[in-house]
Amino acid sequence: MDNTVITTRALTKTFGSFTAVDKISMEVRRGEIYGFLGPNGSGKSTTIRMLCGILEPTSGSGAVLGYDLVREAEKIKRKIGYMSQKFSLYDDLTVYENLDFYAGLYSIPQRERKKRIGEMIEMALLRGRENELAANLSGGWKQRLALGCAIISRPAVLFLDEPTSGVSPTSRRAFFRIIQQLANENTTVMVTTHFMDEAERCYRIAFISEGRLIADDTPENLKNNVIKGVLAEVIHPDALYIIDNLEKLPYVLECSNHGPALHVLLESAGAVQALNNYTGVEAKIIRPSLEDVFVSLAKKNRRQVS
Repeated sequence: MDNTVITTRALTKTFGSFTAVDKISMEVRRGEIYGFLGPNGSGKSTTIRMLCGILEPTSGSGAVLGYDLVREAEKIKRKIGYMSQKFSLYDDLTVYENLDFYAGLYSIPQRERKKRIGEMIEMALLRGRENELAANLSGGWKQRLALGCAIISRPAVLFLDEPTSGVSPTSRRAFFRIIQQLANENTTVMVTTHFMDEAERCYRIAFISEGRLIADDTPENLKNNVIKGVLAEVIHPDALYIIDNLEKLPYVLECSNHGPALHVLLESAGAVQALNNYTGVEAKIIRPSLEDVFVSLAKKNRRQVS
């Protein structure tokens, strides 16, 4: 049995002369948490909206649960769950009423509805808040209620578009524990994020930059295989001012800023001492993080495009 639930081939979306999504080809398997990473404006949300049947592709092809993105968009909408960072809730309805409204949208029979709403309230840890207006909930509570509304129909595929934007780190962690449980129950989850700690929890990650898919692999494989060389961290009081000069050194391949630190990619471990001598501080060899991987991939993509 084919375990693939999402496929695209050269999927493209243009708006006038602007290409938002550029020939993306990918496959997502059943029960995966598939992370879709990239900076704002990179094409993540546009891709998600095409996969949900909301936007029609300009060219290329794709299918979700075997349904064609163009010809069977309405069938896709009935089979999936979708949640965006805007939390599509009705502030003047209570927690219970929001869930009841979405249960009606998905045509859940009345005999099942109360049980299903109860399950969503338990999942979202909202027991005791059923009669509270959505407007009065904190960001984290709203987020979990919105997830309950998105999955009340028990969709086979769940699309989450920046679902943790604007909520606290504690709420983000709690949210991802629920996502993990859904995946354990064989729901396929495709989530866009720019938080690298969330990306670490995904089974596979696709990096998108300027509309192009530039990597697609497990977090471990990406960290082990993308960056060639030795990565060193330099804490320097003038980090922003020395970065351009560092990149001109013959033994430095790349350099990027990470808050108060610089991550410097060297040709070899033998160059660490030369780096120490140049900066006047001691560099520390580190293992690449997903953020390092993404910065490196984005730079390579920009060089190829230009």
